[in-house]
Amino acid sequence: MGTKLLVFAIVSVLLAYYIYIPLPEVIGERCKLMVVDACFRSLEHLAELTELIGFKHYMEVMMILTAAESVGPLSDENVTVMDSTFNKVPVRVYEPSSRHPGLRRAVIYMHGGGWCLGSAKMQPYDVLSRKSATELNAVIVSVEYRLAPEHHFPDQFNDVYTVVKYFLQRDVLVQYSVDPDRVAVSGDSAGGNLAAAVAQQIQEDPEVQVEIKIQALIYPALQTIDFETPSYQQNENMPILPKTLMIRFWSEYFSRDKSLLKNMMTNSHTTLESGGLSNFANWSVLLPEKFRKEYKYTLPDRENVDSSVRVPGVFDPRAAPLLVGDEKLKALPQAYIATCEYDVLRDDGAMYATRLKKAGVKVTHEHYEDSFHGALMFITWPTDFAIGQKMMSHYIDWLRKNL
Repeated sequence: MGTKLLVFAIVSVLLAYYIYIPLPEVIGERCKLMVVDACFRSLEHLAELTELIGFKHYMEVMMILTAAESVGPLSDENVTVMDSTFNKVPVRVYEPSSRHPGLRRAVIYMHGGGWCLGSAKMQPYDVLSRKSATELNAVIVSVEYRLAPEHHFPDQFNDVYTVVKYFLQRDVLVQYSVDPDRVAVSGDSAGGNLAAAVAQQIQEDPEVQVEIKIQALIYPALQTIDFETPSYQQNENMPILPKTLMIRFWSEYFSRDKSLLKNMMTNSHTTLESGGLSNFANWSVLLPEKFRKEYKYTLPDRENVDSSVRVPGVFDPRAAPLLVGDEKLKALPQAYIATCEYDVLRDDGAMYATRLKKAGVKVTHEHYEDSFHGALMFITWPTDFAIGQKMMSHYIDWLRKNL
């Protein structure tokens, strides 16, 4: 009996040690976040092991998260849900069941997951889409774009661009009873990246006659030029998105080339040719002082150029929307940008907000001092967080007032 108690005590201590991570006091529900993060880290360790022994690719194991959250297209008394394809790209469409007078709003949504994970079919996105459709009387088109490592840039961008362009046809808008003056693009994390990129590129397409009214970007990933911003440094080991995982996502988006990943990890992936783009992400100028804190800006190292030269698209603005020139920003639609203090991507969103404002674009930058990356995904039991519910409520309220 004594031996069993000793083993139980040792296992309990080791488990507690593994679960515990120091978190800022301002973050709510810290114990729950520690447990959730421990589960994430365990899956990451398993993914690393299976890739090391050559059994499965890292991201194939991480896809367990996506599969576990998948739900079917179930309609209810409030929303009609249907899986479809828009010009051969899979989408899940949510239409409010109640018929209000007049035409409806529409939101084309791109899910997050680092271009490698995630799905429009995941329960948190399903909940968000249902709530958005019901409360806004809006058609929600959630895009099921292709993922890495099977598909690399620009496949993900091309998929979402194809869906947006298809939906903006006047006959399609009529089919869904959508007001052509009230269409938004939106997304979180990698989806925020795709939404921002589509908003930039589609304005120059002569075949598109309907304009996007607003863009809503939730903790978006927007730049590939500098992985040593203050937020990358401050939140290097924060849940749910540590720096190493975010850079792994970026690398996989472009290639399976491990030399690119290695150089990105050391922030030495830029080239002499890409050097001028650093001005578009110079956080010493573009970040508010409260974000810069005591961190010192240095230009990214350009010594290791081989992998970036071989891998196309790393600094393409369709992949990194923050790296687009000022002139292209001026014609963009009104923007909502949500950022979280404890997120490696915080500064990407903050810098984009600054640049858009300087270009004359109306911007609402909502910063959550007590939140972490991915909080919007934690809105369903048993991983529901109050901050996730708050962010969802604020996001829908902004859409209600501006779309």
